[in-house]
Amino acid sequence: MGMGFGGPGMWAGIRGNPGGAIGGSGIPSGGHGAAGGAPFAGIPPELEEAVTKLMETEPEHPAPSAKYTPNNAELGKITLWGLISARWSIAMWSLIFLAIETVGFQIGPILTQIGLDHGVTPGHMSVVVITGVAYIVSVVLTVLVERKRVRNTGRLAAQVMNDLRVKVFTHIQRLSLDYFTEEKAGVIMTRMTSDIEVLQNMLQDGLAQFCIQGLTMLFVTVVLFLYNVELALITCAIVLPALISTSLWFRNASARTYLLVRDNLAAVIGDIAESLSGVRVVAAYNRQRNNVIRHRNIVGRYRQANRTSAKVTAAYTASSDFIGLGGQLALLLIGGDMVLHHHLSTGVLFAFILFLGSFFQPIQQMVQLYNTYQQGQAAITKLRILLSTDPTVAESPDAYELPAIEGKIDFDDVSFGYDPKVPVLSHVNLHIDAGEVIAFVGATGAGKSTIAKLVTRFYDPTAGVVRIDGYPLTEITLNSLRRQLGVVPQEAFLFSGSIRNNVAFARPEASDDEVMEAISAVGLDDLVERLPYGIHTEVHERGQSLASGERQLIALARAFIASPRVLVLDEATSNLDLKSEVKVEAALDRLLEGRTAILIAHRLTTAMRADRIVVVDQGEIVEVGPHKELVARGGRYAEMYATWSNQHGSPSPSSLSSAS
Repeated sequence: MGMGFGGPGMWAGIRGNPGGAIGGSGIPSGGHGAAGGAPFAGIPPELEEAVTKLMETEPEHPAPSAKYTPNNAELGKITLWGLISARWSIAMWSLIFLAIETVGFQIGPILTQIGLDHGVTPGHMSVVVITGVAYIVSVVLTVLVERKRVRNTGRLAAQVMNDLRVKVFTHIQRLSLDYFTEEKAGVIMTRMTSDIEVLQNMLQDGLAQFCIQGLTMLFVTVVLFLYNVELALITCAIVLPALISTSLWFRNASARTYLLVRDNLAAVIGDIAESLSGVRVVAAYNRQRNNVIRHRNIVGRYRQANRTSAKVTAAYTASSDFIGLGGQLALLLIGGDMVLHHHLSTGVLFAFILFLGSFFQPIQQMVQLYNTYQQGQAAITKLRILLSTDPTVAESPDAYELPAIEGKIDFDDVSFGYDPKVPVLSHVNLHIDAGEVIAFVGATGAGKSTIAKLVTRFYDPTAGVVRIDGYPLTEITLNSLRRQLGVVPQEAFLFSGSIRNNVAFARPEASDDEVMEAISAVGLDDLVERLPYGIHTEVHERGQSLASGERQLIALARAFIASPRVLVLDEATSNLDLKSEVKVEAALDRLLEGRTAILIAHRLTTAMRADRIVVVDQGEIVEVGPHKELVARGGRYAEMYATWSNQHGSPSPSSLSSAS
């Protein structure tokens, strides 16, 4: 937990001033940081002047341009050219700097030839001095241009990657729940981190170097033909066929190996993420050794993929070396004979040999750069697959806004299966009145939670229609639907940050008083009063600093402050101890008042609070009615109630009165 000067949320507070008073210098003089955490006590007087000067130099960041919509149309496909062309002016200047840099670094052999043929051979020392000075000047100017080019390409890479990260993250936000069920979290993290970092490296340095080496080869080829066409043709005839054939082989082989490397890297990161998430279970069952063995096998496959890639690169490097040395030998023999017969000057032959070295050095560099390029192309392929994944729960192009609802819900002959071949719900018909509390009970896997997911439109039915106030869910916008729904899952998820931020998650603009009202409504006053910084106390990642009952109450407070018309509680008390369950159920009484509620009930004490109970068995509704009526029928619910009564004794009078 950050405390004092420089703590979490301090700079957010200075910029936006949501929580503290601002003095004349523009510096917060107290209050809590906007991001939560420890209260900010203010800038010490002796530091105010220095901090004010620092803040004056802080650049003003523009408002984020990211726009979220449930539709996927604006994303399109990503290509390397598309990423660069969006900022064509920066790219154009980078290309100009690259051309100047290439010429500057390759002007040395030309100056050497001039110095030999026009200075050393005839004995003109002044020419030697002039060419030497020109060489130094060209090096200095080239270095300055290179510095400017590096800054430019770095700027281009940073801007492109910023946009790409936002684009990928935005797309992930719009994907449906089934994607996250089928795909490992670590693999998704790889797309957001490793793949984008590879692209950034390629844009910032790889492509620039690739252009430099390519321009170098082009420049050298032109100069060789200008010096001596016959010798240049002989050199190209010896070198180019072998070089082209090996390059084509390397391109195909490396493309396959780098896709394999990216896939195995994703598997490594995915296994690490899964192991970290389940570290408590691993420790509890003493599975550390087995986890190490499993991870060693996964890393071994990644290592093997890298070894295969290294073998391909080594074969190409050795082949290009052999071709280069053979070309130099042929050039020395043929060119030397031409010098002896006075068909070629010594300076030109020397320049030829230097340029041929400059011709093959880029080839060696391009081998490594091609590796980077292939990694980038593999990363683009993976990101393209991700961005081309459409949400299975898609918003219709002509979807309309759902008006303020009363909360009537209808299931009209609804069937559903996560796998179309394996139905989970079959021909469900049910009407829920506005303000009615309905509890779904049944065996594990009967389809209770699936019904709740259809109401919130996390999934769409494979057949039939779900309606709210008569509006089919598939015809209304997702935003207008979920704005009027509240969901409390079985395991409350808290985000890293303060209690206040977690409670106000659905309404970030809520005031501290409104947050405290929600906390009081669910009975969390005593907890907040005990904490050192009240509602601004950090809860740490996933709320690990709080007990499970406290996390569940915060989740209920989050739903309370959202003021939904329809509330869905998915076994909200199933993981709680008796004391916590009593507190949560008391909070539920306040939360459910005047709202349509769907309770996925694991415990019958929760179900008995409902107006009606729906018994689900093997994907079908087998019974519907109030608690007493279902018990009197002697059907499936009566059996469940009898079993529960034998285990827990007779229900309390308060429970019975609530159920009546």
